[in-house]
Amino acid sequence: MDNQFFQQVFWGNTIRAYCMFTGIILLGLLFKRIVSRFLSQLLFKLFKKFADEVKIDTFIALLLKPFEFFITLATLYLAINQLKHPLGVEVFHYHKLVDKVKVLQVFTLGELLDKIFLFLIILSFFWIILRIIDFVAHVFMYRAIKSDNKADDQLVPFLKELFKFIIYFIGFFVLLGYVFEVNALSLITGLGIGGIAIALAAKETLENLIASFTIFIDKPFTVGDLVKVDGIEGAIEKVGFRSTVLRSTDKTTLIIPNRAMIDGVLENMTRRNFRRVKFNIGIIYETEADMIKKIITEINQFLAQNPDTTDGVATFDSFADSALNIQILYLVENPDFNTYLKIKEEVNFKIIELVHQYNSDFAYPTQRQVADKPKT
Repeated sequence: MDNQFFQQVFWGNTIRAYCMFTGIILLGLLFKRIVSRFLSQLLFKLFKKFADEVKIDTFIALLLKPFEFFITLATLYLAINQLKHPLGVEVFHYHKLVDKVKVLQVFTLGELLDKIFLFLIILSFFWIILRIIDFVAHVFMYRAIKSDNKADDQLVPFLKELFKFIIYFIGFFVLLGYVFEVNALSLITGLGIGGIAIALAAKETLENLIASFTIFIDKPFTVGDLVKVDGIEGAIEKVGFRSTVLRSTDKTTLIIPNRAMIDGVLENMTRRNFRRVKFNIGIIYETEADMIKKIITEINQFLAQNPDTTDGVATFDSFADSALNIQILYLVENPDFNTYLKIKEEVNFKIIELVHQYNSDFAYPTQRQVADKPKT
């Protein structure tokens, strides 16, 4: 009697088929998180020796959603295939060329769903691979941060993007071949004029890619360096597949194509041994010559005795319209920008003190009116 109940047919399917459909869906929803964590832990064993410094929770957090998505798709596929109706309903038909003969092909709803599921399952598979690449990059980045070599901090993100691009490329052609049944080789060779147009459109991307390899080979800068390129100044945050990310002194994010980084005039301010300071001060014309000599002598002595300045020199430079100009030139050995500003500030305050000490002052633009001579 029970068997006859489950064999009853409603809307083209037996009650047994509906029960199987519902049971598989419920089991999949209930256990997808548990199964996903189990698969993540199982897969982590392959990376355990490689990633002994990183906790397993990081790996599970990266792989959990892709595995859940994969299990959800597999559950739906198994559940839907328990039903017969309406999977056999014709959706559309088309003619396919087989041995130069047109053959009528019928495409049912079931076949359409198979294609959709295959498409999504391939996507989820490559999603898992991309997350594994993220994890491997995370491990290498963790090691790079602990090392003193800044080149590692720059290389790891680049290789991560490069390998992910390769996976995207492979995934695209796998989808073409298995889902859309397109011969990828024939597609590439048959592009013709379209292929030339695509190549021209990708010209800049290819140039930036080549430029990125040039950056890694020549190493004109590394992550953390303060650089100036074509008047743009900032600290290198990341060298990517296509562009370089800089952080300016006002904390603005600047994204510059890699080609521009090597084609333009680039100044790596971090690698220079000294920072040069050169400026003029103008003192009033009322200052006596002996006082000017003493001010210059005192400035030279201060620059020579200051441990933070090198090759300091002050000289009487020129006669300006409203001031007597003294030129001051010195080098700061410390490359840190904030320290450099503090040293400049110290020197400037000392100059103010010395100028006032010798009964002089700083000039500002003024004009004197000469009285007209009385007519005789």
